[in-house]
Amino acid sequence: MTKLSVNINKIATIRNARGGNTPNLVQAAIDIQDFGAQGITIHPRPDERHIRYQDAYDLKKIVTTEYNIEGNPVKQFMDLVLDIKPTQVTLVPDAVDAITSNAGWDTIKNQSFLKEIVAEFKRNNIRTSIFMGTDLSLIEAAASTGADRIELYTEAYAVAFSKENKEGVVPYVKAAKLASNLGMGLNAGHDLSLDNLQFFAKEVPNLLEVSIGHALISEALYFGLQNVVSMYLQKLK
Repeated sequence: MTKLSVNINKIATIRNARGGNTPNLVQAAIDIQDFGAQGITIHPRPDERHIRYQDAYDLKKIVTTEYNIEGNPVKQFMDLVLDIKPTQVTLVPDAVDAITSNAGWDTIKNQSFLKEIVAEFKRNNIRTSIFMGTDLSLIEAAASTGADRIELYTEAYAVAFSKENKEGVVPYVKAAKLASNLGMGLNAGHDLSLDNLQFFAKEVPNLLEVSIGHALISEALYFGLQNVVSMYLQKLK
């Protein structure tokens, strides 16, 4: 079964809107795990507009499932991850002013940089994943960095699916097969939701993990957090 890692950035966004500690991010992570999710994902950014760097340390104490920290490997992020040593680090080339992640790595252009970063994390026994699109040449280059996994950027699939174009999954199927042949594990994330997840998970082979935040937290406003986590797990069966 594909693991569900819940990105809790949006819970932090709500908390930060009023100050204080409501909703309590740590308690939400504890509850999400109790509801059956197999991982917690955070994506701290330099301006700490949602996840704060202190949150990453606080969550380390209570995450009993997989702990995935995403971000651009600038020095502050590198220091944080190497200090905490989560289960997985996902490298994302997001600009400082990006509202959300909107592109994957060019693993050819950034080959030497990524090799150095991946090697540093692997020396510290941290599983490393590279966030990227479905270009097969770039996936081949990702394998050359030594990364353990790639995370496929699924916005294009989600857009196609919303237009009832199920052929939008085809590039992801091809990418998944190549990643497997190259010895890399496969994750996926961005704009996956209750509407489009089941088809994606059914069609894409060897899918180890999905990271879902915005849609899941938004859907929880209607159905409740416990119900929504269960609904996602059911989609992944």
